[in-house]
Amino acid sequence: METTSRKQVTYFYDEEIGNFCYGGGNPMRPHRARLVYSLVNSYGLGKQMQVLRPQPRSFEQLTEFHADEYINFLKTVSPNNVEEYMVQLRRFNIGLAGEADCPVFDGLFQYCQTYCGGSVDGAAALNSGKSDIAFNWSGGMHHAKKAEASGFCYVNDIVLGILELLKVHARVLYVDIDIHHGDGVEEAFYLSDRVMTVSFHKYGEFFPGTGALDDYGTSKGKYYTVNVPLKDGMDDASYKMLFEPVMAKVMEMYQPGAIVLCCGADSLSGDRLGCFNLSMEGHGNCLEFLQKYNVPMLVLGGGGYTLRNVARCWCYETGRLMGVDLPDNLPESALNEYNYYLDTQRLRIAVSNMKNANTHDELEGIKIKVLQHLSCLPPVPSAQMAYRPAAKQREDLPEEDMDARGGGQLHDEARRARPGEDSDDEAMPDAQPRADTVGTGAAAPAAPAAGG
Repeated sequence: METTSRKQVTYFYDEEIGNFCYGGGNPMRPHRARLVYSLVNSYGLGKQMQVLRPQPRSFEQLTEFHADEYINFLKTVSPNNVEEYMVQLRRFNIGLAGEADCPVFDGLFQYCQTYCGGSVDGAAALNSGKSDIAFNWSGGMHHAKKAEASGFCYVNDIVLGILELLKVHARVLYVDIDIHHGDGVEEAFYLSDRVMTVSFHKYGEFFPGTGALDDYGTSKGKYYTVNVPLKDGMDDASYKMLFEPVMAKVMEMYQPGAIVLCCGADSLSGDRLGCFNLSMEGHGNCLEFLQKYNVPMLVLGGGGYTLRNVARCWCYETGRLMGVDLPDNLPESALNEYNYYLDTQRLRIAVSNMKNANTHDELEGIKIKVLQHLSCLPPVPSAQMAYRPAAKQREDLPEEDMDARGGGQLHDEARRARPGEDSDDEAMPDAQPRADTVGTGAAAPAAPAAGG
């Protein structure tokens, strides 16, 4: 493996995340995060970064953005009592398993607590200066609103992570390369100049139906919302033609203190719900381009519904941001643990021959219009000097017991266990380990309240 520059990297993962299931054939599979972690470790990347178990967010912490009544509903409802909450189901856009994008399922509230914990802990790691890059591939739930679930998303971990970053940084940049518009995050900060949201997405008779080119914010947030609407078939060259000049202008004009990325893999070629034609190299180029600015980065998941390619993509991008060029042949341990990768037994995926519906002239027009909007931005905004909410403090790992494997019990409980130290292979309906293997297992900028 070729290794280049090395940054301080923290990877947040809880092995329990893969046990949650939306049910009823829902295309969203939390099990994706387990596949990514397994593949990352198969390549040996886990030994080159700090891997931590996120601290679940409490009711009070989730209501830093979300409505109390909504979070209380998520905490209370279950498949056993769902019939008692039919009015609330309609109100909060939640339904029954097999009938809704956002169903009630066992452990729903714990699932939300866990993936949100990874994003807020990641933001805290960046705030403390202990990490340059923080990963939470189980996060990226960009559709969730203040009091409404949407598009497989219940609680908006991205907004909560950004609010944590705003306790230290005057300006935070949010970039979304999921094929779907990042409507929930945009809505939360639509009136603010302390968060710029940039979304590259399919637009036109496609969920969620928002994110038009001329939708650029209002009030103090005017021009701090950037939308790049696209058509079917976007390929690497077309995406790069737009992404790099737009983001270069954003970085020039906005100069953020931190970047949050929603890296939905449904913009890859061949995704079950997507209609773009990006390769992993084209998708990963977006992350690498932003990394060149040497700004702390919180890297989150998002959409992605062809599981084998989601795991491949996020593993590849983990490596690229760590300065490691992973070999294309998958490690034997990855092929032995799960049967997902037997199609090609390779890391990188092939693109299709689908037609690119985006013409060069159309893309040029979009680029020119976006750059014109960005040119209207005033000088870099400063935040008022005011009381700063206390930043989240995560306890350091306890002192290691040098005579005990892994540093001792307390050290082991605080971190994510390494492969082989415990079992992480609970069977999923469509994710069985292969039969021939055995699982191993002072005054400072004030953070604005996000509005729904």
